[in-house]
Amino acid sequence: MAEISKPEIDFLEGPAPTELTVSDLVVGEGAEATPGATVDVHYVGVDFESGEQFDASWDRGESITFPLNGLIRGWQEGIPGMKVGGRRQLVCPPEYAYGPAGGGHRLSGRTLVFVIDLLGVR
Repeated sequence: MAEISKPEIDFLEGPAPTELTVSDLVVGEGAEATPGATVDVHYVGVDFESGEQFDASWDRGESITFPLNGLIRGWQEGIPGMKVGGRRQLVCPPEYAYGPAGGGHRLSGRTLVFVIDLLGVR
């Protein structure tokens, strides 16, 4: 597999979407993620409005593995169908991320953009 590096997320013009937006940047050729699978991913997350990064597994130097069932709705709905080796961008409105403003999470009420590299599925 080609060496992958931390993606740069371009600032997205226009109004924030009201639905989950899924875009394949690279289509993988490996095993396919299914709903409820456990995935091994690298990711970068930025705030849609400001373009500011709020989290990135790349900055910790290692990928992260977790069951899709435990993640935000945007990931639960946006990762299945993705194949290992792929890179996908998800634009998650608040209801697909951390809920409406005032929801108790520092990112509540924010539209979030993630670029996710799928490294493994089980």
